[in-house]
Amino acid sequence: MGIRNQKLQLFRRLEAKTLDRQFEVQVREGLGCSPFEAKAVLEVVRDVYGPYLGEAPANQLPGCLTLMCIDAEEPGGKAVVDCQLRAVTVRLHRGEVDDRLLREQGPGGFRRERLPDLCQEVFSQGGLATREDLAYRVFCVSVRTISRDLAWWRLHDPERVLPLRSHLQDIGPVLTHRERIVELALDGRTTTEICRIVHHSPEAVGNYLQTFARCAFLDGEGMQAGQIAYLLRRGRRLVESCLELLASCRLDRNRQFHLRQLLEPGQPGGGKKDATGGAGHGR
Repeated sequence: MGIRNQKLQLFRRLEAKTLDRQFEVQVREGLGCSPFEAKAVLEVVRDVYGPYLGEAPANQLPGCLTLMCIDAEEPGGKAVVDCQLRAVTVRLHRGEVDDRLLREQGPGGFRRERLPDLCQEVFSQGGLATREDLAYRVFCVSVRTISRDLAWWRLHDPERVLPLRSHLQDIGPVLTHRERIVELALDGRTTTEICRIVHHSPEAVGNYLQTFARCAFLDGEGMQAGQIAYLLRRGRRLVESCLELLASCRLDRNRQFHLRQLLEPGQPGGGKKDATGGAGHGR
């Protein structure tokens, strides 16, 4: 009789409690499919509906966490108590992929791998995370532990800049990443290529492109930068940067073509269906 691997059984129980597994179970029971067929159906659904389902409110997904973070437009050196705050939603646990990460690298490796994406998720929603946010609100560890993780990234990938509040003095290169992402998309690069070039997650890239597309649409409706910033709940500086890119894009025929593609519904930035992203005039 073999010895039970309790750790392996633990992860198998965790893997059974995901949306993907729930979908597969319902397909197997409802349609009489094999596990292989159920998984194939899931992949088809992802491919067909993924671009549209990706616009669902993040806080409706399992594994998500809502934080109050400092608004990215607040200047460095300003006391936290005097800063404007912004509610952001991050997806801490992404299901099977993170279960595998935990199994292979342990809690420390999981935390290090998730840090860059989480920081980018906060930043893409107009906020800036702090070490305290990550330590006490997200991972439930000490600030010193987060500092060690950040030091690990500086050692292993010095080119990557994590948009944290503590990096405000060096925030310029991070802000230009937004412009870089949009420029790459307007040059015809795919989301996969953009993620590889700028070291951002697909979600963060999609958020940047979506914001740009909505700015472009509202600009076409004759709205000013201040009005667009209010409707989209984004900083005016970000909106003005998008409008400057849009103006330069109109001088380049190739970029005009890719801009039209970017504005089509179903594309990563396709904002014509709901240019305000659900913000509305009454929010």
